Amino acid sequence: MTTEAVIQINYTPGILVVDDEVRIREACRLVLEDCGYEVTLADNGAKGLELIREQHFDIILLDLMMPELSGFDVLAQIKAQHPDTVVIVITGYATLEHSVDAMKKGAFDFIPKPFTPEHLRVTIAKAIDYTRTLRDITDTRSRLRTLVNRISDGVMCTNHEHRVVLANPAFLRMIGCGAESVIGSCINDFMNIFRIREMINDALVLNDSCADELTEEIPVKGYGQSEELILNVRCAPFRDRSGRNIGVITVLHDITALKKIDRMKSEFVSMVSHEIRNPMNSVLMQIHVLLAGLAGDLTEQQREILTRAHLKIENLSRMTTELLDLARIESGLITLERESVSMSDLIRDQAAFQLPMAASASVEMVIDVPETLPPVLANRRNMEEVLSNLITNAIKYSPGGGLVTVSATVVNDYLCIRVKDTGMGISDEDQSRIFHRFYRVKDEKTRYINGTGLGLSIVKSIIESHQGQIKLESKKGAGSTFSVFLPILNG
Repeated sequence: MTTEAVIQINYTPGILVVDDEVRIREACRLVLEDCGYEVTLADNGAKGLELIREQHFDIILLDLMMPELSGFDVLAQIKAQHPDTVVIVITGYATLEHSVDAMKKGAFDFIPKPFTPEHLRVTIAKAIDYTRTLRDITDTRSRLRTLVNRISDGVMCTNHEHRVVLANPAFLRMIGCGAESVIGSCINDFMNIFRIREMINDALVLNDSCADELTEEIPVKGYGQSEELILNVRCAPFRDRSGRNIGVITVLHDITALKKIDRMKSEFVSMVSHEIRNPMNSVLMQIHVLLAGLAGDLTEQQREILTRAHLKIENLSRMTTELLDLARIESGLITLERESVSMSDLIRDQAAFQLPMAASASVEMVIDVPETLPPVLANRRNMEEVLSNLITNAIKYSPGGGLVTVSATVVNDYLCIRVKDTGMGISDEDQSRIFHRFYRVKDEKTRYINGTGLGLSIVKSIIESHQGQIKLESKKGAGSTFSVFLPILNG
């Protein structure tokens, strides 16, 4: 159970009545004090301005027709010095022209003379509601500003013209900007990291049918930093009530230390895997010699034991190979050759390769891929590995009689590949960890399904190394859909 503490400060609204007619002033005081308000009186504009300089008033009742300093002059000075102060004008004019003119110059409302106590009470109550709403908004903005300025992540909000609405000190420090404030500035005027500007541009045109945010790891030179920072950059659009994108929120998270630790871990895993693989291959060869009968005849029991051992060591060998691949991809130690890849044929071919597996599992497969799709800049072997992994997973986790659909379409500037199944589905808890190394969904239905728990980690690493994104939509017992978004090769 969570509890939310709400801090409420009760106070009595203060009202200033500025009118040169004593009976109007006293009438207002009697009515308003009876309602519980604190009322202060001023018999001319100069006295009213003096009181306003000395103390705060929530509402000012201001007569427009006064000698020496008119109500219009007083209104202009109030709005110049206290723009949020609510002013209600009192007018004895026969027409509404002056009252309308006063409202155009900042008055909240007007009360024509003569007025009834009820009219005054209703008008003041409406103004009080307005001031409370305005104060709540101001307080919320202040708390939000304080919160954003205190967090260690960099946060920036920009509008549809790429002008800054909000930016905290951490953001400016991380991007190497020495300015104290960039509010109102265009990002092109101070943002020297081209890729972040590009991501903000791209995020502004994202819609619900595509990825809901853009994520990328970018190395930058932080302000006042002697070493390079590695930032996790996330850009997501925010929308108005009609669903139209009106700006972008950009969050920077410094992952330099985490990357260093991860690199050390990958190097360790790579070293251990490499050291294990050589003796393991030797053991495999010796078992193969025994099974082939080259060292003499075997009994059925000996052959059965050696066959099981051979299978287990092959699984271990595959796991070490996958660990090495994952470590190399994540560490960036290997640079894979990329080319313009026609994904239409590649997707159909990889799906077709898995048709025998689907048939043996009594799973129907539908391949819904257009004849032509825009090319992507990718490593062909990597893309084959991604598709093979996703499709075989869909088949393995679909019960007999299930359906696996492989489809592809273009969404904005991305090629979207979807692998959908009608299988067991994945719980919300498992979804949060499904891309972690060695993590496998374990329950009564999945415990007998073979796997290392590394496949989806490798898939995610490959997709992110191609500046893409992978999304999962699933519900326990209702199947899963893995969607891969890859940038289309322009030109």
